[in-house]
Order: sequence, then C-alpha cells, then structure tokens
Amino acid sequence: MERLEPPDIREFDQRPINADVPIAEDVALRRAEAFDPGEELSAEPAPGRQAGRIARSTAFFSIATASSRVAGLGREVVAAGYYGISGPMSAFTIAFAVPNLIRALFADAALQPAFVPIFTELLGKKQYKEAFRLASTLLLLITMVLGAITAFFVIFAPIVMPIFVPGFGPELTDLTVTLSQVLFPILILLGVSGVVVGVLNSYDRFGAFAISPLFWNLSIIVVLVVLEPRFHGQNKIYAYAIGILIGTAVQLAIPAWDLRHTPYRFSFSFDWRHPGVRRVLLLMLPVTISLGLINFNQLINSTFGSLVSDQAPAAIEKAFRIYQLPQGIFSVAVATVLFPTLARFANAGEIDNLRATMANGMRLILFVLVPAAAAILVLSDPIIRLIYQRGEFDAAQTSIVSTALFWFAFSLPTNGLYLLQTRTFFSLQRPWQATSLAAIDLVVSILAAFLLYKPFGVAGIVAGTGIGTSTAVVSQAFVLGREFGGLEFGRLFSTTVRVTIASAALAGISWIVWHSLEAALGTGLAGQIISLGVGLAAGGITYLAIAKLLRIPELEQMTRLLRRGR
Repeated sequence: MERLEPPDIREFDQRPINADVPIAEDVALRRAEAFDPGEELSAEPAPGRQAGRIARSTAFFSIATASSRVAGLGREVVAAGYYGISGPMSAFTIAFAVPNLIRALFADAALQPAFVPIFTELLGKKQYKEAFRLASTLLLLITMVLGAITAFFVIFAPIVMPIFVPGFGPELTDLTVTLSQVLFPILILLGVSGVVVGVLNSYDRFGAFAISPLFWNLSIIVVLVVLEPRFHGQNKIYAYAIGILIGTAVQLAIPAWDLRHTPYRFSFSFDWRHPGVRRVLLLMLPVTISLGLINFNQLINSTFGSLVSDQAPAAIEKAFRIYQLPQGIFSVAVATVLFPTLARFANAGEIDNLRATMANGMRLILFVLVPAAAAILVLSDPIIRLIYQRGEFDAAQTSIVSTALFWFAFSLPTNGLYLLQTRTFFSLQRPWQATSLAAIDLVVSILAAFLLYKPFGVAGIVAGTGIGTSTAVVSQAFVLGREFGGLEFGRLFSTTVRVTIASAALAGISWIVWHSLEAALGTGLAGQIISLGVGLAAGGITYLAIAKLLRIPELEQMTRLLRRGR
C-alpha cells in the first residue's frame, strides 16, 4: 500500500498541537488515508496476521498489566504499612469508591465502550474527518459536563457522603467527606482519558494504555513516601488522596502523548449536533447504567462493611486488590484486546466469527482463572500475611482480610467471563441487554449481602457479590447463546471439567508444599517467601503437566499463538 506522507509532516510535528488547525487537520487526514487501523504508521500491512497480532497485543498487554498489578500491589503494601485497615483507611476506601462509581457512570469506563464501536465504524468507512470531529467534540463536551458534575459533588459532599457510611461515627464521617472532595476532580481527567484511550484502541494501539496504570501506581507510591510524614494523626491519610490525584494526571498524560502516533489531531470542534455524538450518548446511557451497576457492587460492599466494623470496608478493599491481580493480568487483557475485533465483526455482520472469538476468549479466561481461584482458596492466609502483615497491619487484620480474599476467589472465573460477555453486548451496540442483566447482578448482590452480613460479617458481604455475579453470567450466557445459535457450550463444558481437575491437583500440591516448607522454615520473611513461592510454583507446574496430560486445547492454543506472534 502506497504511503502518502507530505514533506512537511515532520516539521509540523515539532509545532504546538493547536497551531494552524486547518493544516493539522489536513495532515491528519492524509495520514489516515495512508493506513488502516491495526497498522503502524511506517509499517506495511500484513494480511493474514490477525491472529498473530492479537496474540502479540494480548501478550504485551498481559505483561504490562501484570507489571501494573504488581506495582499496585506495592502501592497497597506501602499503604497497609502506613495505615493498616484502620478507621481512616476505611474512610478513604469509601471516599474513593463514590467518585469511582461516578467515573463508571460518566467517565472512561462508560465512555470508551460507547465511543469505540462508532469511531471504529467511521474509520472503517474511511470517514476520517467525521471520526476526528466526533472525537474532538466529545473531548470538549466531556470536559464541560464532568467539570460541572465535579463541582456539584465537591459542594454537596457533606450531604451525599454520609449516606454511604451509616455505621461510621461523626469523626470518620467528616473525614470521608473531606477526602472525597480531594478525590472528585479525578473525574475530569478520567473522562478525557476515556476518549483518548478509545482513539488509541481503535487503531489497535494498546501499549500506552497498558503501561499508564503502572506509572499511576508508581506516582502514588512516591507521593505517599514523600507526603505521609508531613501529616499528623488521622490527617496522614490525605497523603494517599493527593497521590491518587497526581497519579491520575500522570495516567492521562501517557496515552495522550501516544496520540502523536495516530493520524488523529485534536481541534477545537464543538459540533454537538454531530450525529456520531448523539449515537455515542445514546449508547452511553445503557452502558452507563450497566457499568454503574457493576461498580456499585464495590460501594455496596463498603457500605455494608461500615455496619460490620470500622475495619471491614478497608479489609474488603485490601482483599479486592489481591483478587484483581490475576483478573487484570489476563481477563482484562483478553477483553480489552478483543473488543475492537468484536466490534469490527459485529459491524460487518460476521456473527460466526464474533461467536467463535467470544467463545474462545471465554475458554481462555477459564483456563487461567480457575487455577488462580484454586490457589487463592487454599493459600489465602499466607498470601495476605506475606503481602500485608507489617507496620500497622497485624495478625488480627490478616485474619479479616484473608477471609474476604477466600470468598472473593469463588467469583474470580465468573467475573472474568462477565467482563468479556459484557464487552460482546457493547460490540453489538445492544448494551440494554447487558444493562438489564447487570441490574439482576446488583439486586441479587444487595439481597444476598443484606441477608448474610449480620450472621457472617465480611464473608457474607463478599459471598453476596459472588452470588450476584454468577447469576448475571449464567443469564448473559443464555441470552448470547440464543442470539448466536449457541456459544460452543460443549467445548466450554469439556474445558471447564478438565481445567477443574487440573486446578484441584494444583490446590492440593500447593498446600502440601507450602505447609511442609513453612513448618520447616518458620514464618520469618524469608521463610514465607520461600514456602509460598515454592508452593505456588509446584502447583503451577502440576497444573500445566496435568493440562497437557488431559490434552486441554487452550494450553496448546496459547503456546501456538504466542509463538506465531513473535
């Protein structure tokens, strides 16, 4: 394919991004005409390499996400050492959960799934000017709307926030209010990020998006270390809130810089009557409700937790961070990388390819997350003790957090499936179906938590969330299976049975090796690292060996795709 590169492109790139907007738009359009989504600016297209490119993208995204999760774990370790699961930490947990819920409703989490299918559709039709005008209009519109929402919540936080902490005393309630006022401005940054990342993903550029959370976590750690000693008493928790704000700004800056490697250039275009804007907003409405309902589960956990004890909200959050590690390493990577592909198949009406892609993603997620859940079930206590138990975090707190992690493990595979199935509904631009199913998840979770929190405490709250997610996954699978004429349920069942057998062996070997080594080496730091690390490694080797013996196709498929993608 011939490349159209005007001689002045390189010179233009050295100028301010908003200089000579008409020239910028012309250069951007020429660049867009020169290549298709999925290609590098300077690379020749590679027909027939779709599977290899997806494998490379998935592998890179998984590695980058794993690095981010590890850094996030480091952030949680540092924070746990400073604050434990004290009352102020629980106040911070809920103060952060409320803006995070609003983010899901109006910012990146809702905007990106609504924006990507429409932007990708315009690119596929070679309507680059319309696509770029749509992106620029949304950037301005989102900034204005989220700025107004942020101002509203900052002003009315003293009225809104006490609703979510019914079990807190006056001092912790006031702390929750002021912390939320510090954190609410992240909405504006995340809203802009939703459009920016949507543009990048539409061009199959996942690198900056994948690594930006790593620097988000690293920035927070640096701010914590620098600022925490400068505060006193309960006010020390403000260092964490300030770190979140600074880290979010860094997280936006990285993908924004990567926009230079796409044809898109921002222009001050506020064409709010653009038909694409209306389509995005209409699509956002059910997406907003759906993702808002999903994220509301976390706030439900914290709210019910405040009725159990001052420590419960923070304990659930600490366990959730460990739970997210295997979730983010693979299932989020698969769903994110496959989403543009699913959207293209949906736009082209290629239902067979869409069904096969989603069904294959489901099996891959189960292949990774079922053994991860098995390992957590038998080793939740030593995992929490090794990661968190130091500084302000003592053995009693380890017991509470490990209980929450144990019950989170049951929903690990189903939550991965839920994420991929929801993205499939979005790619079809029929998110109202996902919305109604998300409502089922929310209602079941609330009812289960309400019934279980008094007799079982933290365990009952977390179990309620798992019950709701499992119900939604079964409902989604039924609807999609009817829509697509099946989801290869026979292969899914076969993979699940064999993966479960291999995972049971992993759990048994991991526990035996860990228990034996801990008895011999003790519970010092070195002993914990060796016993837990060797136990997990032995379990992992056992799992892979039995997976090969049982001829689980996903093991061979992953190996083949990764080799092809090199």
